[in-house]
Amino acid sequence: MQKKHTFSRRNFLKTSFATLATIHIVPRYVLGGAGFTPPSEQPTRAVIGTGGMGMGHVKSINTDAKLLAVCDVDQQHLTNALKQAGDDVKGYKDFREILDRKDIDIVHIPTPPHWHALISIAAAKAGKDIWCEKPMSRTIGEGEKVVAAVNKYKRIFRLNTWFRFEGSFYGMGTQVKPIKKVVENRLLGWPLKVTVNAATGFNWKFNWVGRTNLKTEPVPEHLDYQFWLGPAPYKPYHPHRVHSTFRGYWDYDGGGLGDMGQHYLDPIQYLLEKDNESPIEIEADAPPQHPDACGTWRYIRMKYADGCEIIIDGVNRDKEAAFIEGPEGKIYKSFQSDIPNIVKKMKALPDPEPQVTDFLEAVKTRKKFALNETNGHRSCTLINLAKIAVQTRRPLHFNDKTQRFINDDNANLYIEQAMRWPWRI
Repeated sequence: MQKKHTFSRRNFLKTSFATLATIHIVPRYVLGGAGFTPPSEQPTRAVIGTGGMGMGHVKSINTDAKLLAVCDVDQQHLTNALKQAGDDVKGYKDFREILDRKDIDIVHIPTPPHWHALISIAAAKAGKDIWCEKPMSRTIGEGEKVVAAVNKYKRIFRLNTWFRFEGSFYGMGTQVKPIKKVVENRLLGWPLKVTVNAATGFNWKFNWVGRTNLKTEPVPEHLDYQFWLGPAPYKPYHPHRVHSTFRGYWDYDGGGLGDMGQHYLDPIQYLLEKDNESPIEIEADAPPQHPDACGTWRYIRMKYADGCEIIIDGVNRDKEAAFIEGPEGKIYKSFQSDIPNIVKKMKALPDPEPQVTDFLEAVKTRKKFALNETNGHRSCTLINLAKIAVQTRRPLHFNDKTQRFINDDNANLYIEQAMRWPWRI
């Protein structure tokens, strides 16, 4: 019989993630036998990271699951979360203590992105289902390992962006579903070009830039800065690096691309039927980038093998752009089109394939959620490819099967990045 390993703080540092035994764990309410809990029982959850977005997870996200624990390395954040979470919620500073609890079914991960992959993988190995903030991973290599772990340990994973299946999609003034019907029934022809800029209703938030003149400041007593950095390279503390402004630094995120990219690009990937592939050509027009602080960019073009393109127009170069266009027609902002009677034609078309869009339903039935580790990794790869193009500032050629750049060792260095000891995936 295979020996079962216990995932704890003590053995975390002694045993690498890669050597933990394979354990197939399902939620308590799915199991039968002794101590069987009926499927109607309320699932339980914990939130790791209780800063700005984290408090949204504490108070208003997935609240049909009972909150049992919150975790943060900033005592002020943790105290605030505990005040608002309820008397029966326990607080932690180390996420591994939450993963040791057998009574927690679902882990929410609204930490900065440099923690997303590491905690997701650890949670999967501990038998938890996962609700992760966007972007799914900071690098392509991390995303690959999340996919492998979630599948190996048979977990349910969802990414916290929802526009492919609900909500009005920014400047389109409609849900993605009617646009999907038009695209998959080829009313616009093929291949397609999608432009994401101010003219089509999107704001790339160039305010998310880093500062290059940071002076070292004392670490506040309430913050465990070393734990906050975790796997990221050590940099002297400055308040602009952490909490609400961390997105401006490559070590933790990717500026406006990291902040809004998965919200904007995941539905486009879905529209273009690219959930199982990635662009093969990527190029960016951008000023030189600082190695630490994220900067701005002007224009990014990504092209798939079949000729479909995604244009990320940061400076609104094309003020007359259609959101999506093909050889047979175009759709503009607010679902305006040059195809006569497009709304009437769209209504007569068959609906897209159904998706599981209720996370707790996915947890209970063990069916993949609509935006899961596999398609989520592909849409996050769009963001990471764009980031690498901005940083390298040269045309890149990508093998979407191996998920590596072709004949470009320097670009491939961005795919697998070292983690600071003792953190490993």
